[in-house]
Amino acid sequence: MTDSRLIPVPPALDGERADAAVAKMLGLSRSAASAILEGHGVHRSGVLVGKSDRLREDDLLEIVMPEVKDLLSVRPTEVENLKIVYEDKDLVVVDKPAGVAAHPSVGWDGPTVVGALLARGVQVTTSGAHERQGIVQRLDVGTSGLMMVAKTEIAYSRLKQAFRDRAVHKVYHAVIQGHPDPFEGTIDAPIGRHPRAEFKFAVMNDGKPSITHYKLLEAFASASLVEVILETGRTHQIRVHFSAFKHPLLGDTMYGADPTLAARLHIERQWLHAVRLSFIHPTSGEQVEFESNYSPDLADVLERLRTN
Repeated sequence: MTDSRLIPVPPALDGERADAAVAKMLGLSRSAASAILEGHGVHRSGVLVGKSDRLREDDLLEIVMPEVKDLLSVRPTEVENLKIVYEDKDLVVVDKPAGVAAHPSVGWDGPTVVGALLARGVQVTTSGAHERQGIVQRLDVGTSGLMMVAKTEIAYSRLKQAFRDRAVHKVYHAVIQGHPDPFEGTIDAPIGRHPRAEFKFAVMNDGKPSITHYKLLEAFASASLVEVILETGRTHQIRVHFSAFKHPLLGDTMYGADPTLAARLHIERQWLHAVRLSFIHPTSGEQVEFESNYSPDLADVLERLRTN
């Protein structure tokens, strides 16, 4: 069965070469996008598009995709404590528990958000890289809270562009070891892959620009609750920045947290929760906002910190 998609070219790709633009729009490598174009798989107003052709804002491309494997090779698996807090024809916003990945990945054989949605009959878009279709925003396995998944190709394209334009507002709460000085500030330090540890990241001179804003909300004897707003969205950004700032997240032993303190407070993962998510809806144009309460394990740790 032919998989044909109609996708508008977003403003940010105006004037871009077709191979580069299609790669970004579909979440593919440039070589994969070139193969589709060379296979006569892309048309604009009925005219074949070549890989070096320049695209214009709001061009409507008809893209015929090559046959692909079943969506992500995902096993639809129910996750009982994953909550759908909002759903319409374009997107779904979920409240993700810890212990659940956003999508399948190398080395992870546990539950995923996409698998849970498919188990509930929620069809996500096939846009995006094969291993993370529909995912426009990820949370670490050990991080709980709000994240969104696109259900349509147009929603996926526009939400990805909103992230690139930094038009999606994400607020996290974290408990860090010690007390930040100053109580409110910005950590501006580039992040790249750790040179010696697989799956880890680190502040590096040749890393990607990474900016984290924070504000103290509550101080305890050995830790602090802080509000965190990301200006950029690098993998493990909050965890890496506070570790480099000498205030690792409570329970985040991967990035230098004190395991003795974590054991005493009965926390088995980093204390990090995505509490608020707001953005302009990709089709209605309305500003939408969602909030999430702390999960029980995080709330219990706060109570222990307040009473110790």
